[in-house]
Amino acid sequence: MGHWFVTLDASLKARWQKAFPAAQPSTAEVVEQQANPGDLVWIASSVASWPELTQRLVPMGLTVVILSYSPHDKEALKALDLGARGYVHTLAAADVLKQVALVVSNQGVWVGQELLAKVIGGSFRALAQRAENTSNAYDDHLTLLTERERGVALAVARGATNKEVARQLDITERTVKAHLSAIFKKLAVRDRLQLMLKLTSMSERVSY
Repeated sequence: MGHWFVTLDASLKARWQKAFPAAQPSTAEVVEQQANPGDLVWIASSVASWPELTQRLVPMGLTVVILSYSPHDKEALKALDLGARGYVHTLAAADVLKQVALVVSNQGVWVGQELLAKVIGGSFRALAQRAENTSNAYDDHLTLLTERERGVALAVARGATNKEVARQLDITERTVKAHLSAIFKKLAVRDRLQLMLKLTSMSERVSY
């Protein structure tokens, strides 16, 4: 799998070379002519034509990741909508870039935990709203938790960070972490992403 980096000046940053020693600096024209299906193309969002280029490269069987100096949700969602498989900070560490490459090359999507939490949290809120008139909607899982743990679990499922949960419930971040450890064990999940998925799935079942 080849790695192509499309930037304004067709240059490579040291961390990109560290992550992928065989990476090639390139232009849109060169990538379209020489890249092979399955190759990974990293496009800097500072390249004005990145949306159009992404739309052209994806049908060619190339995997696209957008690099941004100032990542923000709107741009990330636009990138995914255009067919990109990843969205990451331009200055991400070499180890992070390797992780991104591994995920997207295996048909995964990389947008970072914060945006992912917001997207899933939004889905949870929408589903929960549809089930708001259904009594005992969350009994399947939440009755396993204490009242405080339920509050933490639902806040996390809506996309809140530990700091936000602490502020909402007037507890410390350390306490939030302790509650999450207990919640993960009781609900048999490994992390907050699995927790979000479990509660979202539960909300969807009771809303139909």
